[in-house]
Amino acid sequence: MEPSLATSIGKMQLDKPAMLASGILGISLDVFNRLYRSGAGAVVTKSLSSEPWEGYPNPTIFSVNGGGWMNAVGLSNPGASNFAKMIEPNQDVPIIVSLVGSIPKDFEMMINEFKNCNVTAFELNLSCPHVAKVGLEVGDDPELVKKIVTTVKNSTTAPVIAKVGLGTTNYLNTVKTAIDSGIDAITAINTVRAMAIDVETQRPILSNKYGGLSGTPIKPIALRCVYEISSKYDIPIIGCGGISTWEDAIEFFLAGASAIQLGSAIGDNWINVFDDINKGVLQYMKQKNYSTIQEMVGLAKKF
Repeated sequence: MEPSLATSIGKMQLDKPAMLASGILGISLDVFNRLYRSGAGAVVTKSLSSEPWEGYPNPTIFSVNGGGWMNAVGLSNPGASNFAKMIEPNQDVPIIVSLVGSIPKDFEMMINEFKNCNVTAFELNLSCPHVAKVGLEVGDDPELVKKIVTTVKNSTTAPVIAKVGLGTTNYLNTVKTAIDSGIDAITAINTVRAMAIDVETQRPILSNKYGGLSGTPIKPIALRCVYEISSKYDIPIIGCGGISTWEDAIEFFLAGASAIQLGSAIGDNWINVFDDINKGVLQYMKQKNYSTIQEMVGLAKKF
């Protein structure tokens, strides 16, 4: 029997395990459709706010020597209300809407904007490392995380995912608070707070000075976090951070993730990367005699 790439993240079912991570390729439904046809199991939107945000002035992104990217785009987006009008009620692409805000009321309002839309799940951005009063500042506040998760869970029947990152406190506290508050799954991790300086101009390269590091440099960190969360809590996990090959995907499954998200890898091979990973995972499953992805999830914890 041919192995199946289908996977589940709680009650969310996907035909394929690799998704587009939030923040990549904007909010174009045409691009989302192209990625889905090329093998993505779902797409996560850019993080949407209660009102449109312009973001930071350029420069906002650059490639890092040795691989990876650094960005401080500033969560630019058209706002939840404007994006909700773009979603077609009968679209085929599983869309996970990423939301960012600073108070529970922001999230409640945004959830209501999507009540008549075909949304697969909501992902709460509790981990953006370079925008004040949202993201990591929210994720580092357990009481606020509890209020936000509780508010969102009471506002929708769709699965709710918390995206966590490395802030100034132990990220596992954020994970525990989200789980205790009823979260359905965890995405780990977001970009890692970083910076770079131009030696000629002698000034920070990014206009915001600080940004988020993504891509291959953070993969070992992300993998460690998935392993830690999986070892400590019984919660579905989506692995994110530096994944670009089928081998990377397998590592995250073995560490405890049931699905993965791709971000920086899209910049190198955005049309073929999902198909390449799917084919590699299938071949690995055949060689190891696995019929489902779930058979691999967390196997590395045995050692």
